[in-house]
Amino acid sequence: MNGGMKVSQISLILIGFVCASVLLLAYVKSLFLSSPVLPQNHVLQLSPDLKVKDEEALGEGSGSGKSEESFNFESDKYSSYTNSSPVIKVTEELISHDKEALGEGGGSGQVEESVYFESEKYSTYTNSSPVTKVSEEFITREEIGGIAPNFTDKGDLKDVSDKKSGSREQQTDVPAPVSSGREHSENLTTTLKRQDCSLAKGRWVTDDSRPLYSGFGCKQWLSSMWACRLTQRTDFEYEKLRWRPKDCEMEDFTGVKFLKRMQNKTLAFIGDSLGRQQFQSLMCMITGGKDRPNVLDVGHEYGLVQSRGSARPDGWAYRFPDTKATILYYWSASLCDLTPINPSDPATDFAMHLDRPPAFLSHFLPRFDVLVLNTGHHWNRGKLKANRWVMYVGGVPNKNRKIATIGGAKNFTIHSIVNWVNSQLPKHPRLKAFYRSISPRHFFNGDWNTGGTCDNTTPLSGGKEVLQDESSDPDAAAAVRGTAVKLLDITALSQLRDEGHISRYSIKATPGVQDCLHWCLPGVPDTWNEILFAQL
Repeated sequence: MNGGMKVSQISLILIGFVCASVLLLAYVKSLFLSSPVLPQNHVLQLSPDLKVKDEEALGEGSGSGKSEESFNFESDKYSSYTNSSPVIKVTEELISHDKEALGEGGGSGQVEESVYFESEKYSTYTNSSPVTKVSEEFITREEIGGIAPNFTDKGDLKDVSDKKSGSREQQTDVPAPVSSGREHSENLTTTLKRQDCSLAKGRWVTDDSRPLYSGFGCKQWLSSMWACRLTQRTDFEYEKLRWRPKDCEMEDFTGVKFLKRMQNKTLAFIGDSLGRQQFQSLMCMITGGKDRPNVLDVGHEYGLVQSRGSARPDGWAYRFPDTKATILYYWSASLCDLTPINPSDPATDFAMHLDRPPAFLSHFLPRFDVLVLNTGHHWNRGKLKANRWVMYVGGVPNKNRKIATIGGAKNFTIHSIVNWVNSQLPKHPRLKAFYRSISPRHFFNGDWNTGGTCDNTTPLSGGKEVLQDESSDPDAAAAVRGTAVKLLDITALSQLRDEGHISRYSIKATPGVQDCLHWCLPGVPDTWNEILFAQL
């Protein structure tokens, strides 16, 4: 009896334990089933606070209607875009303003992406090659969003924010390609390098393949007074020097490439005798110094004909028939418009209109595709007196003392002419205009008429490298700043070449007088044209 009681008690205890276990399991299961389960695609969702901060950094509007993944990077640093994240932000206003700045019509079908880099410079690319990663330079959230970077017609940064309403612009997602290809990446890197480099910075190096033409030849184009091979000079190491820019490769010049690039176009040099040297240098470079009987003299199309009683015409113009490329030079030592004060008097003075371009320039500008201007060495009292030039401003004799000095008048003229050309560029969008900085003189121990000399024949005895960022012609640099006229900056690199002048070897040299202004050809002006060619 006692044993049976123990068995029944044990059975009841076991039954109770099993029931309790079942009830406990049922309760736990009901709690688990009643709790919310996160969808799989929300498991990695950032907290609301982080998402709000990133949306503000990206400048996202509340009405985009799109869910974007936001990533918070350590210290707000950069992150390169990989193929797994093919989205960058470009505002619609940025796209439309870039199209306007580039002169695109509404039917061009191209979208411009403006990408802001660490160097605080901009570069524009078409949607035929949309790139998000460029040579380890990355895009920050601040630079993508907020106020989008944009350009003015002058290439300066423009603020495209809505200053009245302060509202953010609606953004458009622009997909990046899965793979842009190694070739495109290399081309883009080269493009950026060219944009960042300065052709005026670099060094002179020896190149045994130089010169680009023979100093004994090129008689069809080169004045004998500048062909030093025809003089008593015996040292010609200066002919073998080539300019190598510091941060970029300068394309090798060939006549074939130049004529192809200038097909059906006209290049005009307008300036003083140094401009004429550059013109003759280019003609020799294009032809390799060989005679070209088929090249047409088209000076009459521009009124460049020798008048009765004059030693030579006011300029020359030649056309290459195969490509119809035209190269011309017009002599305008001051870059001013010159008009006789009393046309009926053969000995009349001439009004030197400091605020007006030469009549030749204003008349023929619509026919030019490339324009190279220069002036400088005729701005002295002796030249003005010998030429009977009288300063005029606003059509009347100048009364402004600030520009009555030679330096003041020259700077006023350069600014006036550059600004006038700049004002004409929107009317002629194909025109590329350059102002060439001044070519340095190298008179030592006097001036041209007081026994000054330049007898050095050792190349680069004063140095071979230019590292400065600013131009050595600050007046020219200031004149083009803020305009679409480009500076052809040749002053500092030419300053190192005092051995390259005509010196005492001029064919018609006057005893005791040296030419330390003009250059031997082949010579330094060839480099000016190589730098010009690299920018066409």
